[in-house]
Amino acid sequence: MNTQWLRIVSALALLLTSTILALPGSGSRAFASQLPYETYYKDGFGQLVKTQAAYLPAGVLGYNLATADAAAVSSGTTATTKLPLNQPKDLFVDEQDNIYIADTGNNRIVQLDSTGQFVRELTVPDSPLKKPSGVFVNKEGNIYVADTGNNRVVTLDAQGRLLKSLDRPKSSYLPASFKYDPINLIVDKRGFIYVTTLGAYQGLVELDPDGNFIGFFGPNRVKFSVFDSFKRFVYTREMYQRELKKLPGAIANSTIDREGFIYTVTKEIQTNQIKKLNIAGLDQLPGKSDFASLQSGRSFGELLHWQRDLSPQLNDITVDNDGNITVVDSIWNTISQYDRSGNLLFFWSSDTITATSKTGVVKTPAAIANNSKNELLILDGTNNLIQVLRPSAFGSLVHEANALTQEGKYVESEPLWNEVRRLNAQYSPALIGLAKAAYKQEDYQRAQQLFYEAGVIGGYSESFWQNRLAWFQRHFGLFMNIVIAVGVVLLLWGKLKHRLRFASGWSLPVPSEHSLASRLRHLFVLIKQPVDGFYSIRYEGKASLASSLIILAAAIAAFGYMEAGTSFVFNPKVQIGIDLVPLTVQFIGIWVGWVVSNYLISSLLRGEGRFKDVLYGSSYALFPIILIGIPVTLLSRAMTLDELSIFHFLKLAIVLWTALLFIWMVQGIHNYTFIEAIFVIVLSLIALTIIVILIFILISLSNELINFINSLYQEVIIR
Repeated sequence: MNTQWLRIVSALALLLTSTILALPGSGSRAFASQLPYETYYKDGFGQLVKTQAAYLPAGVLGYNLATADAAAVSSGTTATTKLPLNQPKDLFVDEQDNIYIADTGNNRIVQLDSTGQFVRELTVPDSPLKKPSGVFVNKEGNIYVADTGNNRVVTLDAQGRLLKSLDRPKSSYLPASFKYDPINLIVDKRGFIYVTTLGAYQGLVELDPDGNFIGFFGPNRVKFSVFDSFKRFVYTREMYQRELKKLPGAIANSTIDREGFIYTVTKEIQTNQIKKLNIAGLDQLPGKSDFASLQSGRSFGELLHWQRDLSPQLNDITVDNDGNITVVDSIWNTISQYDRSGNLLFFWSSDTITATSKTGVVKTPAAIANNSKNELLILDGTNNLIQVLRPSAFGSLVHEANALTQEGKYVESEPLWNEVRRLNAQYSPALIGLAKAAYKQEDYQRAQQLFYEAGVIGGYSESFWQNRLAWFQRHFGLFMNIVIAVGVVLLLWGKLKHRLRFASGWSLPVPSEHSLASRLRHLFVLIKQPVDGFYSIRYEGKASLASSLIILAAAIAAFGYMEAGTSFVFNPKVQIGIDLVPLTVQFIGIWVGWVVSNYLISSLLRGEGRFKDVLYGSSYALFPIILIGIPVTLLSRAMTLDELSIFHFLKLAIVLWTALLFIWMVQGIHNYTFIEAIFVIVLSLIALTIIVILIFILISLSNELINFINSLYQEVIIR
């Protein structure tokens, strides 16, 4: 039996065991139904999917610590003294699953064995600890402590003896105003120490093994808005110096994986709160997610819809043996788990107000860590204990399948993903894993369909490119024959059309100057001579209400088709459906508001156009949406992400041409110069904005009035 089938059999056995335990009459079913949290998945479009629990409560550790009484030890007895944890701040699990706790309130480091039994406490009698907030243990067993109260880093050997006491590093590169309060630390294979300091926006403080300052590592960047650019352009140096400094978010915590990548987590910023840094300090997560093309800035820390009033505050981070990243949110007590590429796997949270006494519920998550079994250990800083969560059958199956996918073993992962999909058909990672397996096996049609169902643009585009290439290879001969035939027909027609017309005496009918067809044909005059064309609408009656309404309706239809008919590659929202009603209402509302505002402004500034002229001209100016928009939308269905620049160029051409037509419309209809036309357009847009604001105020006041009348009516009825 090969390795692949062994994995399948083991996974099915695990699932069978969990199913048997969930049968009526078993104690496990009662326990599962009483889980204090629900587990979810969220795809790239923000759609929420409820899943089976990824982790199950497995017990509580550290809640009843007992240390040997010193007097009893000297007398040869076994008496113990209970000394529970007091405001613990950090948690570390070594390779033997020994647990180290920074027991901040008791000024000590507590070591537990893999079962949670007390082993020893470290207080460093030679140089007592004061409010230690972070702990790290390397492979040799040396213990590093972020001794916050003493503003130093302490190094102990495996027996707990003091090796080094590293105070604030002395360096001309470290600002004198820098406040050195170590709260967490990690150590790489070289012995270099990366210290997280309280409120330090400069990044991690990197020290060599002797405590010498190397530099700041992995700092966050400051967000720079358009308003900041405006201030930099307008403000004087004195005004800019009086501005409050805009600082990047301070790193809250960090960890390191077995490959040497350093992970940092930040509370304050809304995007890129998690970073995976290489030795050069470069973030390896951006662009790696399956939904990267949907995300301009990756946001971590998941929220349910009712939790949107407060942003997540990520407090700590851990990485398991498979490279899965798990973070904990100190505001909503939500645990979010991502794979090594930043793809969301699961997240769950619970109501800590009504369920603080339940196993598996954390009141105040202070730290999180993994052991060798991929169990999660969450330190509760309020209840002074550790909650242990073990992977469920479903969670283990997802982890195993995803690990194979991350390693590029797509075919081996396919049976496992099929089982995951059978258990939860809405779980997108299963679709993505199966799509990658299909692509690997060159089943591009199935891969394209699965990537579409999962909403993954990049995979869909690559699969479509392969299918498009195969189609061209199959139909190239036919395609070339058609091109040659069309070319021959056009060549013959160019030579023979005049002879045929002369011989038959036939010619195209010329429509009346004021007919509907003639007024619609005036659109093509606007292409060659836009200013003169709009001038003719005003003074020669080249447009009518009927032709304008037809063009407006066609433009609205073309706009709707562009929104709903563009390929999934360039408009991912089509995968979840486009509601055209609000878009159409907005389009019509803005167009009507423009007509009214432009007519009012031009009337005040001696414009010669009448209201109907502005209406007609504003309809004709929408012609590029019809002329280019429909072909571009059709063309998008044959394009991939490699042609993204071409698609954006064509869309930009629509916008620019339409904008120019509106400028020429104002210029031709109102008889303005080009500069005057731009000035009037700016004033018209300001007037349009004011009209929109007034409408919103009117609607709001009307709702308030209706509610007041309804309340008054209810009061009268009750009395």
